[in-house]
Amino acid sequence: MLPGAAVLLRPTAAADIPALAVIRRHPEVWRWWGGGDDLAAAVTDDHLDAETPTFAIVLAGTVIGMVQWHEEPDPMYRHAGIDIFLDPAVRGRGLGTDAVRTLARHVIDAHGHHRLVIDPAAGNEAAIRSYAKVGFRPVGVLRRYERSPDGSWHDGLLMDLLAEELT
Repeated sequence: MLPGAAVLLRPTAAADIPALAVIRRHPEVWRWWGGGDDLAAAVTDDHLDAETPTFAIVLAGTVIGMVQWHEEPDPMYRHAGIDIFLDPAVRGRGLGTDAVRTLARHVIDAHGHHRLVIDPAAGNEAAIRSYAKVGFRPVGVLRRYERSPDGSWHDGLLMDLLAEELT
């Protein structure tokens, strides 16, 4: 378990899937994450993967989102990446920023990563502001980077953070 300033990150469990599916179904989350017709199955596939460390974001005992990380192990390019979604009902309170900062600190301190990346949709201004508060900086636009749930393509913004820049 990883305690943040306000949130607790704990490994995602099967019991978290219904709550995470409800959050993913919210139009503000679905817009970026999608998930198909069987959202519980999609959430299970996405967030109970043994190869991708995934954490439920918990506030006062309630699951309010998910954050996960992955790594590129090749020594020439070694780095880690982070992905997150948060219940829109709790946005605007710094909880996503707290979760990203907490996981970033863990990945740097416990796993020795010197560089982290995150790649929000270029139009996801709230996410970009949140990641900037942690110390992530824009690197470049990834054109037509990701397919939206409606089938259209949208740009992504590649952001990175060096360990010494973590706020």
